[in-house]
Amino acid sequence: MSTRIKTLDPATTTGKAKDLFNAVQKKLGFIPNLIKVFGNSPATLQTYLSLGELTASGDFTNKYREQLALAIAETNACNYCLSAHTAIGIMNGLTEEQTQQSRKGFANEDKDQAGLQFAQAVTLNRGQVSTEAIAEVKAAGFNDGEILEIVLNVVSNTLTNYVNHIAETEVDFPSVEAGKFTVAQ
Repeated sequence: MSTRIKTLDPATTTGKAKDLFNAVQKKLGFIPNLIKVFGNSPATLQTYLSLGELTASGDFTNKYREQLALAIAETNACNYCLSAHTAIGIMNGLTEEQTQQSRKGFANEDKDQAGLQFAQAVTLNRGQVSTEAIAEVKAAGFNDGEILEIVLNVVSNTLTNYVNHIAETEVDFPSVEAGKFTVAQ
């Protein structure tokens, strides 16, 4: 695979990266190319996997975390993550239309939509959101803890978005391209 950062071969990888690859293989049944790139730095791969566990331990459902991932990936124009989270979102109960709506920051429920749009604002403005944006997400029903959980999801997803941009990770999911939708702000 021709990426700007090497995509490791799990068959020849050793040490901590191999152990982490084996854990991912056991959990997912395969090792996505992003993981093979992350393996170049076992500390970064471990951090990514730990962030995934932490976001999963929060109050948001898998489905909503996938909606957040799609909104963030569209904002950061990450084709790899849009492709992966479209497939994973559908496995978690999103329809094709909901995956597209999430990319635009829209959802069927007002509260969910407010959270998606807040995540996009945090992403787009690198955390420098207005007092009004915080008031709006609170008015939609998010408490302080949930707002911080949105930020956790932004951080986790931005890590993967940026690594994919830097590495030009080869997409190993059905391809979805960024830029089809304008992020609402």
